[in-house]
Amino acid sequence: MSKTMKFGLSLMAAGALLALDSPVSAAPPHHVTPSAAAQPVVTELMTRSLPDMPGKEGTMLLVDYPPGAADPVHRHEASAFVYVLEGSIVMQVRGGKEVTLAAGQTFYEGPNDVHTVGRNASATKPARFVVVLVKKQGVPALIPAE
Repeated sequence: MSKTMKFGLSLMAAGALLALDSPVSAAPPHHVTPSAAAQPVVTELMTRSLPDMPGKEGTMLLVDYPPGAADPVHRHEASAFVYVLEGSIVMQVRGGKEVTLAAGQTFYEGPNDVHTVGRNASATKPARFVVVLVKKQGVPALIPAE
């Protein structure tokens, strides 16, 4: 698998089979409706086994959200630590509050969390963040969920 992947078609080609065909529901006025062309771009920066944690590895990803981009509903089966580098993003896990994060802010997803909202908060400006995952070796970084 290449180091740079686009959510959607590239991940589907890699066997991840993302469920992107769910209908778009009405949203509050602050919601940015994702554009079909605005797909998040994920670049794997590194993956290393963790000798002090047998069977685990750390993966660092750089995620670029073009204006209006959004993720499909997914999970990571990992502890995921997010740090916003630029722009503003909206995040939410099932059962949690939707939060808008700006550069310098952080977000956490646990191994059992389902990431229900992940999107660029802006329809005109890009956003960028780093994600560090601590996960079982060999498990995909992104797992489609409902």
